[in-house]
Amino acid sequence: MTEPSSLSRRSFLIRTATVGGALVLGFHLPSASRSWAAEDALEEAEINAWIIIHPDDTVVIRVARSEMGQGIFTSLPMLVAEELECDWARVRAEYALASDNLRRGDVYGSMATGGSRSVRDSADYLRQAGAAARELLVAAAAARWQVPPAECRAEKSRIHHLPTGRRTTFGTVAQDASKLAPPEDIVLKAPEQWKLIGKATRRLDTPDKVSGAALFGFDVRIPSMLYAAIRACPVFQGRLKSYDARAVEKQQGVVKVVALEDAVAVLADSYWRADRALQQLPLVWDEGPHAALDSAAIRAHLSAGLDIDEGAVGHQRGDVGEALLRADKVIEAEYYAPYLAHATMEPMNCTAHVTPDGVEIWVPTQNATAALMTAAQTAGVDPGQVVVHNTFLGGGFGRRGTAQDYVKQAVQIAKNVDRPVQLIWSREEDMRHGFYRPASMARLWAGLDGAGLPSVLKARVSAHSIIAFLQPEWAKVDHGLDPIGLQAFDEEFPYGIPNQRMEYVLRHSPVPVGFWRAVNHSQNAFFRECFIDEVAHAGGQDPYQLRRRLLMEEPKQLAVLDAVAQQAKWDEPPPPGVFRGLALNSSYGSHCAQVVEVSLSNRGKVRVQRVLCAIDSGHVVNPDTVVAQVESGVVYGLTAALYGEITIKDGRVEQGNFDDYPLLQLRDMPKVDVVMVPSGGFWGGLGEPPVPPVTPALCNALFAATGKRIRSLPLSKQGLA
Repeated sequence: MTEPSSLSRRSFLIRTATVGGALVLGFHLPSASRSWAAEDALEEAEINAWIIIHPDDTVVIRVARSEMGQGIFTSLPMLVAEELECDWARVRAEYALASDNLRRGDVYGSMATGGSRSVRDSADYLRQAGAAARELLVAAAAARWQVPPAECRAEKSRIHHLPTGRRTTFGTVAQDASKLAPPEDIVLKAPEQWKLIGKATRRLDTPDKVSGAALFGFDVRIPSMLYAAIRACPVFQGRLKSYDARAVEKQQGVVKVVALEDAVAVLADSYWRADRALQQLPLVWDEGPHAALDSAAIRAHLSAGLDIDEGAVGHQRGDVGEALLRADKVIEAEYYAPYLAHATMEPMNCTAHVTPDGVEIWVPTQNATAALMTAAQTAGVDPGQVVVHNTFLGGGFGRRGTAQDYVKQAVQIAKNVDRPVQLIWSREEDMRHGFYRPASMARLWAGLDGAGLPSVLKARVSAHSIIAFLQPEWAKVDHGLDPIGLQAFDEEFPYGIPNQRMEYVLRHSPVPVGFWRAVNHSQNAFFRECFIDEVAHAGGQDPYQLRRRLLMEEPKQLAVLDAVAQQAKWDEPPPPGVFRGLALNSSYGSHCAQVVEVSLSNRGKVRVQRVLCAIDSGHVVNPDTVVAQVESGVVYGLTAALYGEITIKDGRVEQGNFDDYPLLQLRDMPKVDVVMVPSGGFWGGLGEPPVPPVTPALCNALFAATGKRIRSLPLSKQGLA
């Protein structure tokens, strides 16, 4: 069987249009204002926008998304290589340039990396690119041999003429292939024909990361480069009132003090000198109207949202009011989730060089196009005058996506000197000036019938809208309804409860909010899955069996639920002293169920011993990446559940480093068992789906251990060590 092309020839030509001459995107750092195009690339052939082939059969596959540890620098090339039929041992990956994407009519499509979209959004057209290139190489070899292309086959970077046994290499015919018109019809392999997709494959970026050769934002070095340390007003929406540059400008290595509207930066010949001078710089802030804001006021504001007569309705079915009146038993619960920081290992940074000819930046960004447009707007130049060089990211989790504030600052500062400037945020600056996961509250009601089964469920979520805060110009907030605010409670609510009503209450605050890993699924799955557990116990039902009964019309979610329950041996008693909790959530195209096993010491110390995760992402590109992403999601989710909390006092964030915003330690990492349940037929995400079920599964396990319901996070504030 073959899988028919999902792209029209016209759209494929737009995506893969060739240009005169090869443009090879090396990952070695250039000098300032110099293109990454190789000067000795005459023998290399660009088959299409994604693929370069060298005479020695090296295949360069361009990556238009950002590698931040999730493995797409390998999985995306695997999609291309599968259809190209090249020798994987000869493949290397290199970043595409946002400036080329602009110049070539959006040939690479979206360059944003977020929402677990890298594979699921680009799998089809990347495979199309590989298949089209294969056909061009075969056609070029057939023309040389003067035989029909149908008599030829590509395999491991060679083209074979089946009747005669002749063969040639990709590198030999690549130049000829690059001059041919793309094929009219492109037929993709059926999944059962895949040789590379679905096989555990070593990551292409690992060797350089192990050796130290990989380039992160902090690693950028440009001749004559200056370093900038920055401090913004500690109070939200405050401004810089005054400063005294004379106090530091004569210190050794200090070059300049640059004031911005709400921040000040010191430029020096080393970051250490810049940061030391910044700490000694006399500053006076205009703290503005929010200097008295604190966490208690924000929580009271959220709580008041739960008490209004009616919220914006995002999803409803049946008659909830009547069903609650008729229920044999009604239960109600209220939950709270705090603000969370992204806490990336690499704080925000960007290197910028502004010249009369334009702007060049080197930046760890999740969205190269957004970085380019931000740099252009800030410098007041045409976007065509900006070059963005992606580096690897020391973590992103959404922080380096829509918000490009650090890029704007770097360009603003670099405009004041005629040298490249590397802006580096301190850890404290990074922690106190983020775009946080919104604090939110939820109140849920359920009505049970005489058999203990839920006949009605109502939920009301009170939270700040990320969409309305970050992108008000396109936010479609209908009567206060954030389109993503009810994730996990929206029309894809999985449980077959006859009467449902899901409401959202938008509650603004001055705290900047943004996309945090799994976005609103991370809070809402906690609310929903803990409450479903409460419903089960209130009705005398087993939490697993109740979910099974309510998921009969959701076969994929039922499959992951059954898979994780089987792996955990749910129907058997756990070992003495071990307690289990269960949770389920679907997000970003994938379905995930988890069981968390905990133990509790005599002193009340919680030990998370094991996390079992079943996940269905449709197809699997690289199984090793699936395991790594699940483990990463478990670490991130457990850190948030156990310790994560950003608190506000006097209009500013109280936390500043990992001593008061701790991360999960290696000694506390549980064993993680991953069960892949790929049902095929679609491409789901993997970066975010493992995060949401962790917290509710853990809290449900703690209820099994202690009999105490956890309805407010983090756990470190709930009397549990």
